[in-house]
Amino acid sequence: MNVPSLARFFRQQVFYIAIAAVIAAIVWAIGQKTNPASVLVYSLCIGNLLSPAIGWLGFLYEERPFPYNILIFVPLLIVLTVPIYLITSVVVWLVAPPFPLALSDLIMSQWKFSFVVTFAFGVPSFLYHSTKEHLERRNVELQKTVERGSARLEMQEAELERASEIQQSLLPRNIPQLRGFEVAGAWQPASTVSGDYYDVLRLDDHRLGICIADVVGKGVSAALLMANVQAAVRAFASDGESPARVCAKVNRLLHENIATGKFVTFLYGILDGEAHTFQYCNAGHLYPILLSRGAVRMLEQGGAVLGVFADWTYEDFKIELREGDRLLLFTDGITEASDANGQEFEESRIAAFALANGTLSAKELNRRLLAQVTSFCNAQFRDDATLLVIAAY
Repeated sequence: MNVPSLARFFRQQVFYIAIAAVIAAIVWAIGQKTNPASVLVYSLCIGNLLSPAIGWLGFLYEERPFPYNILIFVPLLIVLTVPIYLITSVVVWLVAPPFPLALSDLIMSQWKFSFVVTFAFGVPSFLYHSTKEHLERRNVELQKTVERGSARLEMQEAELERASEIQQSLLPRNIPQLRGFEVAGAWQPASTVSGDYYDVLRLDDHRLGICIADVVGKGVSAALLMANVQAAVRAFASDGESPARVCAKVNRLLHENIATGKFVTFLYGILDGEAHTFQYCNAGHLYPILLSRGAVRMLEQGGAVLGVFADWTYEDFKIELREGDRLLLFTDGITEASDANGQEFEESRIAAFALANGTLSAKELNRRLLAQVTSFCNAQFRDDATLLVIAAY
């Protein structure tokens, strides 16, 4: 026998002795004479004979639901009582008889007491084993449930990682550039996948199509809608389409297919390297910030978000980008980033940062601004954050 088995055996003996003490005390309290040694032997014999028998025959009732299990157990206990009582009587008669008498007389006179002791052991043993088996089965079921749940979570995490990789592949790996300009972008998802999107498309030798978008919501649903927006923009943007016409086409497509309550803020513009202009259409997106000649202003022109009004008429606007100008496009993950006190970063801090760092390159301005926002919110972004900077030289 190993150490745990010995420990369990000795615990059982202590339990049997405790029951013997209780029975002896009850007999004494009602004024009946008895031999404490006889009671102890009865308890030890019955306990050590009955517990293994109940354990071996447990397959007959343990799998049954209540009350069928106890209806099987009680007759089984009655059947077991007879041989156990006869064996116990012989041991008691040999070791510690209650008083001098023949074995047959002991068997005939003490059967009531033995039956009481047997049931006193049997019923608690039944309850103990039934409860133990139920808890063990329940524990196994819970363990399997946890394992299945963990496997599903691992699978979902792997799928999200793959979705993130696919989504990142949709963003421009190498942003095309124009002579006299620099364009830089940054993308910071709040979770594994994002509803933000930006793109820079080469339309011809001297023009770039530049867009930034923010799908309402976060997570997988926003990411899927973002992929549709990306595909639509690349299908409709061409050197012959104005920003307003691109917005109108994407809007009609989304209106026909978008789920209720969903919409997209979107800005698409054409950067012309020869004319040094940026012609754009803003569909409900945050107003860009323009730094020009030592002053900042917001380009406060725009129309409705995409996907809500099918026949909305969008308008084009045009600005001139002179040497030294900086144009900043961003999503609300930047402006709504909050510090420990709940204060948001807001457009005013973006404008102040642009004014103080206007001589930096687009790439460096982009990097430093995103770093400042990350520090401001302690890297706890509430929403996806995207930033595009256009620098004129």
